[in-house]
Parts: sequence; C-alpha cells; structure tokens
Amino acid sequence: MKNLICCISLILPFILKSQESNDSIKFKQQLNEVNINALRAGEKTPVSFTNISKEQISKSNLGQDLPYIISMTPSVVTTSDAGAGIGYTGFRIRGSDPTRINVTINGIPLNDSESQGVWWVNMPDFSSSIDNIQIQRGVGTSTNGSGAFGASVNLQTNGLKLTPYSVTSSTIGSYNTLKNNIEFGTGLINNNFIIDTRISRISSDGYIDRASANLKSIYLEGTYLGEKSVLKALIFSGQELTYQAWNGVPLNYLDTNRTFNSYTYENEVDNYQQTHYQLHYSKQASKSTKLKIAYHYTHGEGYYEQEKLSQKFNDYGLENIIISADTIFTTNLVRRKWLKNDFGGITYSIDHNFKSTNLIFGGSYNKYSGQHYGNIIWAQYSSNGAINHQYYWNRAEKYDQNMYLKFNYNYSAKTNIYADFQTRKVDYTFEGKDENNNAAEQNVIFNFYNPKIGFFHTINKNQSFYMSYAVANREPNRNDFVESSPKSRPIHETLYDTEIGYKYLSPKLNLSVNLYQMNYDNQLVLTGQINDVGANTRQNIAKSFRKGIEIEANYKINTKIAWSGNISFSENKIIEHTAYIDNWDTGDQEIIDYKNTDIAFSPSRVYSSVVNYKFDKNTELDFISKFVGEQYIDNTSSKDRMLNNYLVNNIRFTYFWNNKIFKSAKFTFQANNIFDLQYVSNAWIYRFISENWDPRDSDPYVNADSQRGYNMAGYFPEATRNYLAGLTIEF
Repeated sequence: MKNLICCISLILPFILKSQESNDSIKFKQQLNEVNINALRAGEKTPVSFTNISKEQISKSNLGQDLPYIISMTPSVVTTSDAGAGIGYTGFRIRGSDPTRINVTINGIPLNDSESQGVWWVNMPDFSSSIDNIQIQRGVGTSTNGSGAFGASVNLQTNGLKLTPYSVTSSTIGSYNTLKNNIEFGTGLINNNFIIDTRISRISSDGYIDRASANLKSIYLEGTYLGEKSVLKALIFSGQELTYQAWNGVPLNYLDTNRTFNSYTYENEVDNYQQTHYQLHYSKQASKSTKLKIAYHYTHGEGYYEQEKLSQKFNDYGLENIIISADTIFTTNLVRRKWLKNDFGGITYSIDHNFKSTNLIFGGSYNKYSGQHYGNIIWAQYSSNGAINHQYYWNRAEKYDQNMYLKFNYNYSAKTNIYADFQTRKVDYTFEGKDENNNAAEQNVIFNFYNPKIGFFHTINKNQSFYMSYAVANREPNRNDFVESSPKSRPIHETLYDTEIGYKYLSPKLNLSVNLYQMNYDNQLVLTGQINDVGANTRQNIAKSFRKGIEIEANYKINTKIAWSGNISFSENKIIEHTAYIDNWDTGDQEIIDYKNTDIAFSPSRVYSSVVNYKFDKNTELDFISKFVGEQYIDNTSSKDRMLNNYLVNNIRFTYFWNNKIFKSAKFTFQANNIFDLQYVSNAWIYRFISENWDPRDSDPYVNADSQRGYNMAGYFPEATRNYLAGLTIEF
C-alpha cells in the first residue's frame, strides 16, 4: 500500500493538467475562504491579532507540535512534558491556560467539550496541512465553541492547490526523533475537482527518560468547484502512543537527574485515536451575499494504562480476601482508564454587504457524548473481579449552541465602527457524586450573552488606531461539575476586556502596540479547599485582573538583514483570596488569606526575537531568542513555588535549491537551546502541613517550605542543547 501511494504521488504531476481563467480561480479561492472568514478579524477589526502564513509555518515545521510553531507570537509561553516538543505539549497566552483558549479548524470547534482543553498530541504533523493561522488575543471576535478567555486560535487548512504536486518531508534529530510524511495532490481536474492527501509518522524518545512518542496521522481533502460554489470534504485522523511523563521531576533532582521519570512500568502509556470529518459548502448567493454551512463529526477513543501498587479492594468495588484468620485488604494491579467520545454538529454564516455596511450572521449547534470508564486488566489478587473488571463507568452529554451578529460600518472614509453580539446556551448532563459518593445524574444549563463593540480609525496612509470593549462568559469544566454537588458547585466566570491599539505600516517597518485590561468576575482557581464531596476542586474568586502592553514589530534593516520580534509587559493579580492547606496531623485544613498576589503561570515579561540574514536568494540564517520571566506555580506569590526566568536561543539554517529531477528542495538545520540552558517551563504543586513528616526518608517529590509545611511538586524541565535536520523535496 505504501509503495502504491509513493508511485501515485510521483506519477500524478505528469499525467494531470489544470486550466482555468485567473479571475475565476481568484474568485473560487476567495469563496473557499468564506469557510472561516466569519470568525476572523479583518484588517480594520478593532482587536489584537497576529496572522501566521503558510511560509512561516513551513519554515519552522520540523515535526514539533503546533504550540512550537506559534511560540514566537506575542504573549505565548510553550511547554512540553517530554521536553523536546513532541508528545504532550501546550501553550498559554497572556497567562491563560489551554482550557481558556478557543481553537477552531475551518470554523469548527476543536476544544474538548468537557475539559475544554486541546490535545495536540492527537493531531501529529497537522501543521503540514495548515494554510494559515490567526491568533486573536483577549476576547476577540465571536467564535464557535468554548469561551475565549485569553485568546482564540483559528486554523485554516490548505487552500486550493490548482496544479498537481507531490512533496515528501523528513526530519531526524536528537533523542531519536524521526518524522516522515508524503503529500500529494491532483491539481484541478476538469476545472471542478481537487484531491489532496497527506500521510505522516513522527517518533521520538523524548528528553525525559522513557517519554517516548509514536505518532501517526492522515489527511484527505476533496474539493468540488462549481460556478458560484465550493464544496469541500475533509477527513483527518491522528493516533498517538506516548509513554507517560505526567509526574514531572522532583525539585531536588533538577540539578542531578533532570531527565528522571517516576514511571517504570513498561506499558505506562497513553493510547488514543481521534478522527475528524468535515463537510463545507460555500455559495455566492448574489453579488453582495455569501452563504456558508458546514457539518462536522469527530470520534475519539482510547485509554491510558497505569500500574498501581497497594490499592484497596473497596476502591474498585471488590471484596477483601479472607484466608483463615488473615484478611488481605490491598493488591497491586494494572488498570486502564478509557474515554470514548463523539462530537458533531453544524456551523453556518451569512455574509452580506450593502452600501457602507458589512453584516455577518452565524452560529453553530453541537452535541457531545462521552463515556468514561475504567478496567482492571491485571491484579496480583483478583478477589471477586472478573477479567477486565470494570470498576467505574459514567457518561456525559453536552449541547452547545450559539448565534452571533457582526456589524462593520464604514462611518467615514477613515473610521469603521464594529459591533458583535453573541448568545450562547450550554446544556450539560453528567454523572457526578451525590452525598453518599455514589454516581448520580445531574444537569446544568447556562445562557450567556457576549457583546463586543469598538472602532478602527485610519490616521493617515501609515498609521491607524483602534479601541474595543468585549464581554465573555465561560462555564466550569468537567472536574468542576463531577467532583462537586449542587451545593458546592462553582458558578460561571465573566471577563470584561478592553483593548486599545496603534499600528504603523511602512515599507521598512511594521509596528503594532496594544494595551489591554482584562477584569474577571468569579475566575476559577485552585485554592486547596476540600468541598462537600471530599474533592479539591477550583473555587470562584471575586475579583482578579490582567493588564499589560504588547509590542510587535518587523523591520527590514537592509536587503540582507531583517528583524522581527515582540515584547509583552503585564501585571496579573488576584485582589484577595483564601488558601486552604491540608494538615496531615489533624486531618483538618488551615486557612491563609492572601491579597494582591500574582496569578499562577503568568509571567510579567515575555519577549521573542528573530534576526534573519540572507546570504543569497537560496540561503538564509535565523537567530531566534525567547525570554520568559519569573512565574509562580500557585496563586500565593511565594518564592518557594516559583519558576525562574529563562532566555533560550536557537539557530536555524535554511538552504533552497532545485534541479531537473525535482521542482524544489529545502534543507533545514536547527540547533535548539544553543547555550545549553537548564530551564523549567511548567510544574504542578500540592501543599501540606505536618509536624511528624520526616523529610529524610520521604517521597522525593516533597520538599520543605519556608512558610511552614511542605510542597509536593513535579517540575517539567525542557531539553538542553539539541538538533533537528529536515529535508523537503517537491516534485
């Protein structure tokens, strides 16, 4: 099968031809983009955003996950559990975690309906099939899916490729990193049809011990071009098998054994596959009206396997074993925690222009269904359990619907007024815990109203100015609901976002400056408090805020040297909150009140810089720098629970050439962390108090806290100096 695909990819460019007028092609390309333009910010939309082109994506696409592709954009901090950017990776924007960042693909929601997170490990090499990315910081414009509380990221898959092609890319690198893919397309067949395909495989041992990843993916796209319509069908699927590194590294190991992994069971893996189906239809209904409708369905299924020692039978619904006068209460076992989920729905938009006004009406209706269950696949003592004993099972259903109306009015030749009104309804049914700790079906319903308003003013041909104000609401996630009762359940969060920006554009210099003030009501944070069902879940805090300034610039120094970069300064504070610390001696919780503390994982300084030097038209060198300031692991602003700042420098060398055998080729060599810095990008923490704890023979994850007590913490160190080399050939 693989040999057949390779042969087809080589033959197609020579047997297929395409022809169509330039005007018709341009029109159909624009119509194709209607799929996502309803959600995107335009040139004169008064929000803070950054666009990333196909060329920029390809330049840094050496197999690392998408968070590393966007890592050089303003206010972004990237993390990797395995330390090398392959496997479980993530990013924060303006300090907001992935559950607060809305992500869509061609306007289709990607965030998990329950956790509200995005797992890039399920989409290996998806960057190879992305045409462009838009990142909107703050609330941004109305979108589909979960609420945007720090940013929204809109991915557009490949545009219309009208000529036949075949491309193969390979990467080798440190930690036995290997990436191979093949892409091919038919070009335009009979002026109507286009088929594009990609098959990829990525593997890596990871920087952390045993943090290996074995990733596979496929992408298939078929497009039909009518006279005034575009019909596009997509299927993309990813399968991941990763060895777990979720525990991180103990603090006192960071200097001596920083690649330590506490998991030693040979099959401590995460095994999951996710397949997406999308069908998009766009039509030019009239000279001034464009229609778009899309259907989508996603199925995911998989498990993570764990070895667990000295587990109580009662916790797994099993009976204690009685042998004569002895009773066995615990057993060693291996379990699998499963998730099967289905997500589907419809999105739509109508884009209408008349006189000096553009109106966009759109929305979506989506349904999620998920099953969560666990099986024991091996036990030292099986008790009364059967093979694959199922020790828990629960389900959830979530309906999410929204409608929005976007209004862009050209008040004058220089001033645009923007308004955006969205309603969103969430209906979530799930099985949680009742007062007796038994499963009980519960239901919550939210109705949100999210208005946005602003203006954009053109000062002259080089300068412009904008201002906007937006409101966003967001429901709690799965754990907040399941691990609580109706009495202790948190309420939704609300964000009030003000953005003020200035832009300067010239042939040599592009400059944008954005000031923001994000005020939160009832933001959900971990406080350590144990609720009425015995769970340590997030609690609402009354007032908190983020405010700062983001500066982004591109400057052409001369014909050979260009610089691009950005810097963010911010203040991220919780006005006041109460922390609860477990006392292991008494079984109670001690209370500490805090005021004006920093929000966790919110560095006050972040900057990126890329200096590009072109030796000639085929050869260039990039010097890349990323700085992230100090950030706290929890919300107490304690130096005992803080990640140090770091400045990481990379070098990337790129060489292009072509000959009679192939159309073009690109060789890329990238040296990461060239100064061999040892740094940590992420961590988790749990605090407790005990007078009887003996640190000499304790858990290595526990270290003393200068504020009385102990910290149980895991840190995620990033790779020291490492290398990637890639070769891309197009036929």
